[in-house]
Amino acid sequence: MRNVIFAINITLDGCCDHTKQFADEETHEFFTRLMHDVDLLVYGRKTYQLMVPFWPEVAKTQSMSKASNEFAKAFDSINKIVFSRTLDSAEDKNTRIVRTNLRDEILKLKQQQGKNILTGGVSIPSQLIELGLVDEYQFVIGPIVAGEGRRLLEGVSLPERLQLKLVESKIFKSGCIALRYLKQ
Repeated sequence: MRNVIFAINITLDGCCDHTKQFADEETHEFFTRLMHDVDLLVYGRKTYQLMVPFWPEVAKTQSMSKASNEFAKAFDSINKIVFSRTLDSAEDKNTRIVRTNLRDEILKLKQQQGKNILTGGVSIPSQLIELGLVDEYQFVIGPIVAGEGRRLLEGVSLPERLQLKLVESKIFKSGCIALRYLKQ
């Protein structure tokens, strides 16, 4: 069975607004390594539109730093599913838009052969967490207190407290900390 991994950059105060984030070479290398273990990315419309067409264009032009270019190539090569009721078409060749029930679709995808499934953003991962469908959590916490912006799991109502087990941690030179947790 495939695992669903939720990975995100957040600030010390839990802000996950992409405009408040810290991203450097090590952060991009971290997420590139993570993508080597997945063969499907699952997003909502907003996160998808933040990532595409930006990263596929970087993959094509190789116009950024070495680590960013490698991340872009990894991102561009992976199949994507976008859960959206409003997106008319996908800009990315490897993307399928899904309008059916999130729970049913993810349960079906988890049963299929393949590598892990990676989700990011806020809305879709929050719903998956509420449904108990996330198996692993990877947080890259930046040394920033944003003071404002959308917070991680804002408005999520868990049926019960979620107990996680820390299985790995890494401190980056920048002061970012990567934490990997498994659902218990």
